[in-house]
Amino acid sequence: MASREEKKQKVIEVLNKARAMELQAINQYMNQHYNLDDMDYGELAKNIKLIAIDEMRHAEAFAERIKELGGEPTTEMSGKVEKGQPVEKIYPADSKAEEDAIVAYNGFLEVCREQGDSTTVKLFETVIDEEQVHLNYFDNVNDHLERLGSAYLARIAGTPSSTGPSSKGFVVSGGGE
Repeated sequence: MASREEKKQKVIEVLNKARAMELQAINQYMNQHYNLDDMDYGELAKNIKLIAIDEMRHAEAFAERIKELGGEPTTEMSGKVEKGQPVEKIYPADSKAEEDAIVAYNGFLEVCREQGDSTTVKLFETVIDEEQVHLNYFDNVNDHLERLGSAYLARIAGTPSSTGPSSKGFVVSGGGE
């Protein structure tokens, strides 16, 4: 039977894997935000920025839980940022990233459940729910791009990219509803 310390270490390990994924997502989404803003697709830029802020909240929540368990939160990203993506490539890539995160986080949740850590299970459940909102948004935009193409982008061109003085993130601001 695993000791309490061994159980905590297994939970810290999956929390750090999740944190590294969130740090990569933050950087990827902010890069996309800048590029979409430069292309004058303000509405798309704004929403990706808000989603990046959601990912920041997730990364911070994982770090806080790691610290509670006596661990050291990672500062490493799980992968590289893909720069200069055309708008048509952003949304399928982001949908896949969110889908992969949901699958991974469900696995991490099970590790936490096996270790008897219901607090971290609840944290993963909350984050998974928010990642699903992001996935739905990315799938929706991708569907519009596939069906409407340049007509959809023309409608968005010139829209404001401002998120206002205090950005709460995509999910908190009611995105996806």
